[in-house]
Amino acid sequence: MLAPKEIRHPADLASYIDHTILRPDAGRADVLRWCDEARQHRFRSVCVNPIHVPLVHGRLAGSGVLTCSVVAFPFGATPTAAKVAETELVVAAGADEVDMVIAVGALKDGDLDGVRADIAAVKRACGDRVLKVIIETCALTEAEKVAACRLSQEAGADFVKTSTGYGSAGATAEDVALMRRTVGDAMGVKASGGIRSYADALRMIQAGASRIGASASTTLIQG
Repeated sequence: MLAPKEIRHPADLASYIDHTILRPDAGRADVLRWCDEARQHRFRSVCVNPIHVPLVHGRLAGSGVLTCSVVAFPFGATPTAAKVAETELVVAAGADEVDMVIAVGALKDGDLDGVRADIAAVKRACGDRVLKVIIETCALTEAEKVAACRLSQEAGADFVKTSTGYGSAGATAEDVALMRRTVGDAMGVKASGGIRSYADALRMIQAGASRIGASASTTLIQG
């Protein structure tokens, strides 16, 4: 993966980008277009709702672009058993990566053991697939953001991720920097939500993001 200092042109961002289409009204034609754009520009993955995973997996076969699915999206307010079942379904359908939403309310209630166990159960269901944990930063205090990152790390997750894009705000460079300081170099940090320009993306990477989630991906790489 390119280091931030090696980004000399907007097109250099492509390997960082999860090309994302999570709109509830997205249909087959929309998802296939996202896949074709990802193949053309060599984005890192296409991120979709679970119902579209088989379609995406088939369309991206042999391209080197990964299939990513969300779990318990967008609220995370789902029993662990349901999150595990959903994870098993998307993995069986061809997902290479899973972006799960934490139980935000449980975290705010101080149920740290419960949140950790929830993440760990999904990670077990992922097997060798990459797990990204969406902590929904806009709903958390700074102390809760730190706690969410540490719990994700303790549970064996591979990434922490800022936002669903459906909260009151999306990614900020300040939150990305805080998350990077908390997890160190051992985990990935994904910035997602409200990233609509090359400047936005570059700011996130400079703050410590190793992955960018965006629906406006083609705009990002065109500068």
